[in-house]
Amino acid sequence: MKTVSLVDVSGHLPGEPVPATFYTEAPGAEDRLRDSPMFRVPPLRHHVRGESNVDLVERAVQPLIERHGRAEIRSVDVLLMHSQLPDTPFVGAGTEVARRLGLKPSWLIDVANAGCASFVHMLELARQILRTTEARSALICNAQTAAGQLFTQSEVRRLAQAAIPGDGCGVGYVTTSAASPVLGLATRHIGAYGGDMAAVLDDGRRYWEPGSSQLRIGFSEESVSTVLERGNRLVPEVVTEVCERLAVRTEEIDLLVTNQPNRTFLHNWRHSLGLPPERHPDTFDSCGNLFGAAIPITLDRALRAGRVQDGDLVVLGGFAHAGDYAGAAAIRWGGVGA
Repeated sequence: MKTVSLVDVSGHLPGEPVPATFYTEAPGAEDRLRDSPMFRVPPLRHHVRGESNVDLVERAVQPLIERHGRAEIRSVDVLLMHSQLPDTPFVGAGTEVARRLGLKPSWLIDVANAGCASFVHMLELARQILRTTEARSALICNAQTAAGQLFTQSEVRRLAQAAIPGDGCGVGYVTTSAASPVLGLATRHIGAYGGDMAAVLDDGRRYWEPGSSQLRIGFSEESVSTVLERGNRLVPEVVTEVCERLAVRTEEIDLLVTNQPNRTFLHNWRHSLGLPPERHPDTFDSCGNLFGAAIPITLDRALRAGRVQDGDLVVLGGFAHAGDYAGAAAIRWGGVGA
């Protein structure tokens, strides 16, 4: 079986940071959920201002091109794309990404599921394709553009949920090599929780039907409590599962990189897994909840800050939506002791 490595990651954040006051001082900014630990406001986040998912991917990939060469990136056999607010109905972003970057992949998949943990899901897909076909390399892309579009609507902006998300894009370069091997994965698709988080319109219409109400996420006190319970449980479970497969304790993880939903989850996850804050990078205060882009962007920041050494055990983990997906991946960075 071929060894597959996450060779490199890079990220891009659009525009200047947007302060919390953009939301907290918005006219009529009142919401009974504002004091929930789910919606404690980060100081900063970034917003797209007209940029598409493809624009963000194009900018996020540039550091990979600079480090590995344009020809190498253009030769990828697999392109996986997750857009967390699709730009257009019917057509995914993957084909335009391929056109912009000059790619001619044998495999091109727009991934719609796995939300905030879709980087792990796509890493698993890339690993399986590279192991079982003649493909040798893959580009996996997470673009998040909902913050500057959905959550800045005049009515939605007043809600507690609006101040949490931020926009950005993270990408990963995966190859059949022993550079930074993916040692194992643990993933769960939990159909019982499917549909528990939904977009709603107060006038009851479907999103494509004409009307004046504004699309938002349908949070209630009960649903928030459910998401908190599931998230607190699921991420430590999948991280522990992948560590057990490798016969290591969670306390031996050198760097845990998770999605960044809120401070409560970040604190509870590292506490449950026995890790100090310095081994669990946190981008929430400067970027907000980046949804699917959080894992690659947070890992990229840790790498550029020198927080990852050759031989380190790096574990990526997260969960999606109201818990319908959870996944973790273990990587031996630099390939030492793979």
